[in-house]
Amino acid sequence: MNANMSIINPLIRDKIIVTIQIIRHRSASTPHHQGCVATIGNFDGVHRGHQALLAQLIQRSHEMNLPSLVLTFEPQPAEYFAWGAPIARLTRFREKVHYLAQTGLDKVWVLRFDASLAALAADEFVKKILVDQLNIKHLVIGDDFRFGHRRQGNLALLKSEGERWGFSVENMPTVWMDGDRVSSTRVRQALSEADPALAERLLGRPYCMLGRVVYGNQLGRLLGFPTANIYLHRQETAVKGIYAVRLHGIAKTGLPGVANVGTRPTVGGTRILLEVHLFDFAETIYGRQVEVEFCKKLRDEERFDNLDLLKDQMVIDAAEARAYLNNF
Repeated sequence: MNANMSIINPLIRDKIIVTIQIIRHRSASTPHHQGCVATIGNFDGVHRGHQALLAQLIQRSHEMNLPSLVLTFEPQPAEYFAWGAPIARLTRFREKVHYLAQTGLDKVWVLRFDASLAALAADEFVKKILVDQLNIKHLVIGDDFRFGHRRQGNLALLKSEGERWGFSVENMPTVWMDGDRVSSTRVRQALSEADPALAERLLGRPYCMLGRVVYGNQLGRLLGFPTANIYLHRQETAVKGIYAVRLHGIAKTGLPGVANVGTRPTVGGTRILLEVHLFDFAETIYGRQVEVEFCKKLRDEERFDNLDLLKDQMVIDAAEARAYLNNF
C-alpha cells in the first residue's frame, strides 16, 4: 500500500468493524482513482445534514458503480484563517473518519489547507484537484457550498466546469429542524448552551469524544477518584466543564461516570484534558480507545483554593451524575 494511504478501523460500538480508505496527500491520488463520485466539505460533526448528503452520494456511487469519496481539509479552512483564535471543533480528524465510516463511504481524501491552496482560483481547483487528480464523474454538494480563492466558486461555476470536463453536478437542499438549518454551528451552540439533547437531535446520535486512555499525574487516585485521562488533540473544545457521561468501548454497555473537560485550574493545569471517573470500576484500561458520551452538564469548571475543597465538590458531582444516569 502507498505510504500516503491507510485503512482505518474506527472504534465502533457493539464491536461492529468497518473500514475506510484514507488518502492523505495530493500526489498519492493520481494512480489510485479511475473515477469516483465525490463531495467536498469539512463535515465537522457529521450531523444530520451531512448524513443526508452522504446518503445521496453513496446511492449515486452504487448507481454509477464507482467508489464514493469525501474530499476534506486539514486544517479546516476556517481554522487556517482564524489567525490564533481557534474554533471549537466538534470532531478531530480521527473522530470525523469514525463517523464517516459508519455511513458506508469508501474513501476520504485529505487535502492539506495551506497558503497555496487558499490562493487557488475556483476554476483551477476544479481542473487541478477534481479533474486531474480525482477524475470525478459526479459531484454532490450542499446548496450553500463555496470554494476557491475568496470563495468565488459556487454551484453555477461547478456546473459550467462539469460540462467542460465531463462530470455531472448535483446539489442537495439544506436539512431543516424546528425552523432552523442543521449545521455544525448550531450543534456547537447547543453544546455551549448545555443542551446535549438538542445536539443529539441535530447529530442523530449523542455527542461524544473519542480518544486513547493515557497515563495522568495520578492526582485523581490520590483524591479517591481515579480517572481515565484522554488527550483531545484540539485547541478548543465544544464542551467544557463537569458532565455525567457514559464511556463506551470497554464493556458491552456504556459505563457510567463523571467527567471533567478543562485545564484543571486548581492544580495549575494549562492543557485541555478529558478526565473520566467511572463508578464502581477498577480495571486498568491504559492504551484503550474509548468513546465518551456526554449526557448532562452539571456545572462549569472552577478553581478551588485547596485540594480538600476540590475533593468535596467531586463527591457532590459524582453523586449528582450517578443519580442522573440511574434514571437516564
